[in-house]
Amino acid sequence: MQGERELGEGILETFFTILKQKEELPAAVFCMNSGVFTLTEKSFVSLQLKELEEKGIEVLACKTCVDFYELNDKLIAGKISGMAQFIELASKYEVITLA
Repeated sequence: MQGERELGEGILETFFTILKQKEELPAAVFCMNSGVFTLTEKSFVSLQLKELEEKGIEVLACKTCVDFYELNDKLIAGKISGMAQFIELASKYEVITLA
């Protein structure tokens, strides 16, 4: 079952707002599946993710997902990356998944 989009956006926006205020920040944020929409101008979360990028955090979008949703020219935050980089990051750092 999929949750309400507006609720999910609100929760993510709050999560990233609080996260960017922490001293210890993640090494990267990797967006997969429909999570890549958070990197577009249609998402308020993209503003939070842009601020995380400005703090030096890699914000990455799954290339397969971006291609699937035809968002190549619609990303305003993050950069397109592949599964190999996600696997590399996941082998070095703890992974937290937000659904």
